[in-house]
Amino acid sequence: MKNDELVERLNWRYAVKRFDPNKKISPDDMSALEESLRLAPSSYGLQPWRFHVIASQDVKDKLRAHSWNQPQISECSHLVVISARQNMAVTDVERYLDRIVEVRGTDPAELEILKGMMLGSHKTAVEGGFLNEWAARQCFIALGFLLNSAAVLGIDACPMEGFVPEEYDRELGISDEGYFPVVACAIGYRDESEDWLSKLDKVRYDKDEVFRRV
Repeated sequence: MKNDELVERLNWRYAVKRFDPNKKISPDDMSALEESLRLAPSSYGLQPWRFHVIASQDVKDKLRAHSWNQPQISECSHLVVISARQNMAVTDVERYLDRIVEVRGTDPAELEILKGMMLGSHKTAVEGGFLNEWAARQCFIALGFLLNSAAVLGIDACPMEGFVPEEYDRELGISDEGYFPVVACAIGYRDESEDWLSKLDKVRYDKDEVFRRV
């Protein structure tokens, strides 16, 4: 993809307010979007998240009632709910290190320095009371990957924090898996006839106001 093509896709992207409920994302495209989430970076590579990908109309309709009745929830092709690991434990760090050994064939002894760093950071986060906040911030990195990947594929999206986490948890059983809902993203295809924002110019500050180059 050329530079101008990338910028064009990002200018095309906006937070869709009305989706066409009759247009569905193909299985191949959905698989690629799921990979964009799986491949997203996270601190230390720990991936403290879980993704609920919801295509069921019945479930989407139920969640809309807990999302200030926003139509994107029920009209989109798929709803992705991104949740963070609740109270990540030392065993989560050890599990990831085991995964490194499994994937790369690394000698566990070579990971001792990394393990010490990770456990030290974990201890600091626990004692500082910001462990779950850290996990939640990682979720927004994954969200950014999803939004950009969707734009490149010509798929619309709308990131959404306007929902009742406790009700999402009740509907999806998120806390049963040791996670808590952080942010949702409706994905699909815009309904230009119903979405008044679709024809408006994107409003951003000029580069010289937001960039400082050193």
